[in-house]
Amino acid sequence: MAGTSLKANAEVFDGLGVFSSVLHLENYVRAWRDARMGEYFLNTVFVTGLSIAITVTVVAMTGYVLGRYRFPGKPAVIAVLAAVIFLPEGYTIIPVVDLIGKLHLDGSLWGLTLAESGGAHVVSTLLFAGYFSRLPKELGEAAALDGAGFFRIFWRVYLPLAKPVVAVAVILQFMHAWNDFLLPLVLTLTRPELRTLSVGMYAFQGEEFTDWSGMMAAATIGLLPIVLLFLFLQRYFVEGVAGAVKD
Repeated sequence: MAGTSLKANAEVFDGLGVFSSVLHLENYVRAWRDARMGEYFLNTVFVTGLSIAITVTVVAMTGYVLGRYRFPGKPAVIAVLAAVIFLPEGYTIIPVVDLIGKLHLDGSLWGLTLAESGGAHVVSTLLFAGYFSRLPKELGEAAALDGAGFFRIFWRVYLPLAKPVVAVAVILQFMHAWNDFLLPLVLTLTRPELRTLSVGMYAFQGEEFTDWSGMMAAATIGLLPIVLLFLFLQRYFVEGVAGAVKD
């Protein structure tokens, strides 16, 4: 992909070389400016950033309750969450779009952000539940004796100890929102200026010609933030997954 992004279109299928003798950096300029990838990049950052904040907060609190409290129907809740993993996204897009429309948020980045924040996020929820269940209950009891309530115990005592799982949830939601195609495509049909990077790739494909080098340049731009985020959080990612599934 990176090699093709530096080739001319005539060289893309000419031979098996990864890089050409002349590096065509203008492909990135064309992708960023002419194909409006710069505008789509900012849209994607907005949607992804806010959806991470919403999703991590919700799944952390859900996992906290599932991991640290006993209540009637808890096994059934976990079973339903596990079953949701096998539900294709295409089956849920109609009610999601209908809900966004009833909230009068269709045709806006706020509506797209809320749609990307929806879903069960089962993996992150169960990772939080497994991690919180292993933490000593004496920490919460000591905080309760000092007058701390439910939310304060969660935010001040347990959540800071779950930084590895938070990193996992951030990476998973970042990848989901950053790469998602179906929801942004449907919700931005009437507002092309609100497209995200994944939907913006369509600009390089026409009826009679496909700008492969420009598309690969745009794909490289879209992939780079994911790589950088994972490199930055990889230690916490490994610790979070290992700690949550231990025992």
